[in-house]
Amino acid sequence: MPVGPATYPTITPGDVVFSAPEFVTMFPPFSAVPAPALQANFNLACLQMQNSAASVVQDAPTRLYYLYLITAHITALLNGVNGQAPSGVVGRISSATQGSVSLSAEWAASVSNSAAYYMQTQWGATYWQSTVSYRTARYIPPASSEGYTVGAWNDWPQ
Repeated sequence: MPVGPATYPTITPGDVVFSAPEFVTMFPPFSAVPAPALQANFNLACLQMQNSAASVVQDAPTRLYYLYLITAHITALLNGVNGQAPSGVVGRISSATQGSVSLSAEWAASVSNSAAYYMQTQWGATYWQSTVSYRTARYIPPASSEGYTVGAWNDWPQ
């Protein structure tokens, strides 16, 4: 198998600016949610992932998608999906029955609290899985054998 020279992605710096029309185009189930509520949910998302060049996700277009996934997750929890009211259930639905209506939810003990929080919606689960590389400590070896440089470790919360 032929192998070409290594290429590195270009980093686009900057802060992400929220656009309600763009968000609704990407996530149509939230078209019934008013733009001010979407903006407020984006602001909450920015508390969960830093929205600056100092973020662990330095590329602004990549950070935009992650922030929009968090915004969709928060919007589903606070405002509902497809014009429906939010369920109010905290945790992942573990079982449901229809006759005599029964519902069980769990806060999964087998995963971290952060993972359990995001696993409540499809958007949160997608965000959580997509950002695994940012939550894994990575050692970057010294640039040369001449001098020692400290490796970079990621301090993203687990």
